[in-house]
Amino acid sequence: MQPYTEFLTAEECAEVDKALLTSHDKFAVRVAIYALRSLKQIAQQQQTTIDALTPEQIEDWVYQDESLQEGSDRQFKQFFSKLVSSALTPLRLVAQEAGTRIEDLAIPQVIAWFEKEARLRLEQNSN
Repeated sequence: MQPYTEFLTAEECAEVDKALLTSHDKFAVRVAIYALRSLKQIAQQQQTTIDALTPEQIEDWVYQDESLQEGSDRQFKQFFSKLVSSALTPLRLVAQEAGTRIEDLAIPQVIAWFEKEARLRLEQNSN
């Protein structure tokens, strides 16, 4: 998998922007999509599955990712490692609902799951 110099591609950004989501939810989707791409790279390098990755393997990758080296201090890298690791929670739920592995998720599936969750929250708040 080739490394990206941007967190999301222009196409991915356009897909997220079309979603019926709040700014907060769009941010969460963007993080999940970036994390999915990153987790695929980490799993490939470690020759394992995404579900088998440890927080330490994720942190090591963040510390070695060239795109995050310039201008990033240790605190930011720790924060970013936790951000990528925490994205595993919704990605696992998306994969579970889709009946597939995290590695096999497509971006439209991730976006659709976040839209569904946002609708459910709205319905619960209106009741």
